[in-house]
Amino acid sequence: MNKHHLDARNLLCPLPVIRVQDQVKTMQVGDELEVACTDPGVLNDVPAWCRINGHMFLRSDEKDHEFILTIQVGAP
Repeated sequence: MNKHHLDARNLLCPLPVIRVQDQVKTMQVGDELEVACTDPGVLNDVPAWCRINGHMFLRSDEKDHEFILTIQVGAP
């Protein structure tokens, strides 16, 4: 398992989800992606995208007005 990081700060919906989708395409099943965002909409959008696309939403944390989301890549 590899850990990847994505900076989606200062992007508004739907760009954070699009960036997550693009990054996940380059990753392997079981890899984790940590995404830094400032748009609070990601707290709903990314977990919904994960459910629809077979990925696991692991957690979300908030620090200094940023949201850090962690997902695990599932099988296509």
